[in-house]
Amino acid sequence: MQHFSLLDLSPIPEGKTAADALANTVDLARAAETQGYHRFWLAEHHNMPGIASAATSVVIGHVAAATKTMRIGAGGIMLPNHAPLMVAEQFGTLATLYPDRIDLGLGRAPGTDMQTARALRRHMAPEDSFPQDVQELIAYLGDDPTPVQAIPGAGTNVPVWILGSSLYGAQLAAHLGLPYAFASHFAPTMLEQAIEVYRGTFRPSEWLAKPYVMMAAGVCAADTDERAAYLRTSQQLAFARLRMGKPGKLPLPVNDIATEVPAQVLTQVNAALGCSATGSAQTIKTQLQSLLDSFQPDELMVTGMIHEHSERLRSFEIAAEVLRDLQAD
Repeated sequence: MQHFSLLDLSPIPEGKTAADALANTVDLARAAETQGYHRFWLAEHHNMPGIASAATSVVIGHVAAATKTMRIGAGGIMLPNHAPLMVAEQFGTLATLYPDRIDLGLGRAPGTDMQTARALRRHMAPEDSFPQDVQELIAYLGDDPTPVQAIPGAGTNVPVWILGSSLYGAQLAAHLGLPYAFASHFAPTMLEQAIEVYRGTFRPSEWLAKPYVMMAAGVCAADTDERAAYLRTSQQLAFARLRMGKPGKLPLPVNDIATEVPAQVLTQVNAALGCSATGSAQTIKTQLQSLLDSFQPDELMVTGMIHEHSERLRSFEIAAEVLRDLQAD
């Protein structure tokens, strides 16, 4: 593991507002920078009452202004929702304001429900233009002249990542010679196969000489295993409600998650969130070491949603201590 990083969805807890969530994101980013996290990424989601990072490039700029050295980026921008030129202009502007600190991760999913996707795009194209859109976007950020120029954007060469939770993104990232980030924090099923496909078919490019894989894992750390398991119920409950079509703000933790969620749904939630580490420092060290040993990522990105901001700060502080130790081993 060359680096460890942090993905924040800017969660809005029950009893709090989007303004609170965005302030918490900045606070977390500042703490993460002092703790050795290499990147701090935010993700695009829409029409979700519990997530405040919908205008992702705007939040990235806000976080970049509040930090000094850590890389700030998108994990990711859902490219089907946007014209490549507009994304190039947004991230070209960010890269101009914060040189050598901005990352652009691109996803193929809409990041929302279909009704909201229609509201975002105004029309629903039947064909999949994602590979062409990625290449168009990269061209706008590159050094070679394009018929239409992204200003700012042209010549910034913002690092572009392909995100995925299936083999599609792995194949595209390998074909284009781009770094690849797998969304194993909520969809771990195909992680091993996707890494094998990406590494096995990677073609060196002007951007990357050899494969570079980032995997994501959930982390919920506390001073005891019992406390961590209790805090994690907020994310389990939020995920369960989303699956049952009842999205909302990040719930308060509960003492017995099994009494709050139907057994079949809880089984599905725990499987989706299975690439994770929960517990005290020693417990999560063992669990994270197992993940690193199994998948050998070049970089590990951790994420996690805890209702109480101070508890979330502490969780990522514990995780950073553990990850520094694992990095040194």
